[in-house]
Amino acid sequence: MPDKTDRQPHILALANQKGGVGKTTTAINLAAGLAELGKRILLVDIDPQGNSSTGLGIRPDARKKTSYDLIVDGVALQDVVIETGIPEVMIIPANADLSSADLDIVSNEKRSYLLHDALRRPEMEAYGFDYILIDCPPALSLLTVNALVACNSVLVPLQCEFFALEGLSQLMLTIRDVRRSANPDLRIEGVVLTMHDRRNRLTAQVEADARANMGDLVMKTTIPRNVRISEAPSYALPVLTYDPGSKGAEAYRALAREISDRRKTPEVSEA
Repeated sequence: MPDKTDRQPHILALANQKGGVGKTTTAINLAAGLAELGKRILLVDIDPQGNSSTGLGIRPDARKKTSYDLIVDGVALQDVVIETGIPEVMIIPANADLSSADLDIVSNEKRSYLLHDALRRPEMEAYGFDYILIDCPPALSLLTVNALVACNSVLVPLQCEFFALEGLSQLMLTIRDVRRSANPDLRIEGVVLTMHDRRNRLTAQVEADARANMGDLVMKTTIPRNVRISEAPSYALPVLTYDPGSKGAEAYRALAREISDRRKTPEVSEA
């Protein structure tokens, strides 16, 4: 068991109900980037696809207990928190069992608070995590609501493509509903633009629209389209490990620094 510490981790959910926006890629590489800054990270995979788990090298047969067991059955943290190959990054893995989680918890009167309570058990303090990152499923499901209730803030990956901003409004409404009902301190950490191609006129237009509509909520860092980012998951590695000098790796390092710096300054105001 890790050494005891009284540090309280910052819990950050990565959410977007649209798939293919770089959410899981951002979760994996942000975890690695924060670890490079000397932070201790727990990545909680609550996506039934389990891509964060696969991307960090956790084989299916190594997922004896998963986030399903934590949320639905309340198993002990030490049974689900496992090491990854990345120093200072641990994970609670996921598998397809989560596909039925919404149905399995819908009758529980605390159904929206199960992840919140699990991540605040006293035994969590012994791990000494600085950040807990939650990789949400690409849907505004009960699992995503659990993440929004559990977290301190939300990071929204937004791809630089047509219709990107349209789908964001429903997520923002859900965040506001959760803030009113279950987590009044919930904040939007920021919106990070992914698949950014400076040579593309559409990218420039999406970025301009996002910054005009959301102002300082849009992170200064953008994540480029980069072949190394795309290749890294096939090696079960973050791009920061797979190709440390690539533009993708440098971008995720910059994002990690920007998020870490925000913890040292007052929170960004929201629209």
